[in-house]
Amino acid sequence: MLKWIKQLDRILRGEATRLPALRQGTIDVEARHLAVVLVVLGMLYGLCMGLFSVIASGGKDYRQMLACTIKVPLLFFLTLLVTFPSLYVFNALVGSRLLIRSVLRLLVASLGVMLAVLASFGTIVAFFSVSTKSYHFMVLLNVLVFAVSGFLGLAFLLQTLHRLTISEEGESQPPAPVPADEPAEGSLPDRAEPSPDPAPQGALDAIEGRVLGHHVKTVFRIWVILFGLVGAQMGWILRPFIGNPSSAFAFFRPRTSNFFEAVFNSLGSVLGR
Repeated sequence: MLKWIKQLDRILRGEATRLPALRQGTIDVEARHLAVVLVVLGMLYGLCMGLFSVIASGGKDYRQMLACTIKVPLLFFLTLLVTFPSLYVFNALVGSRLLIRSVLRLLVASLGVMLAVLASFGTIVAFFSVSTKSYHFMVLLNVLVFAVSGFLGLAFLLQTLHRLTISEEGESQPPAPVPADEPAEGSLPDRAEPSPDPAPQGALDAIEGRVLGHHVKTVFRIWVILFGLVGAQMGWILRPFIGNPSSAFAFFRPRTSNFFEAVFNSLGSVLGR
């Protein structure tokens, strides 16, 4: 398990997505092992997220917390299942040579960033769960946390796709011709200067001097919007997560309204409208 956690740490630090590590045209992670870590992280945040319902019930009802613990990792993996085919097709449309397995690894790594950020907010959500009685405030807080986590995870995805494109271009370029004034083989140059090592790149750092084509960025930005919409609606289908203290416990709610209308209503309740 510790080895699997170290894989996630390599992703967060950018070690798994630096250009030398992407020369094989894929991200070097074990998707199956990493998925286990992601389930654990999702469950940890689900516990913190569902704590509000336990406090609201006076510590008598833990069903909503248990349901939330199951639903948070389920939300991310169902969203992955729905959006994976579209990412592969979009990736093929822009001329990338990534195979299905490589695209899957990339998506799992992106979910790793999302869930790592999400779990890091768990203690903050737990703190507000025990210090406020406002259900609508907790809804908005969790929507904000999910939005920040999703934004960072998708930023990681776009940046890694950019780096994979650069690594593919490097492999497809022919070797540079040797100038005529180069010393003959076996002879030593007058002065040899070691080439400087490339500066370490963080997981979200852009590669200086390399820009994706406009159409490539447009295609992937469209997919990012689709991923966000699917994730939001998936969360609405799986609701409730927090559990309204004025309503009886239910593992699922009827399909009424939509995610964006519910967020707008919660915002109006918090602002006193």
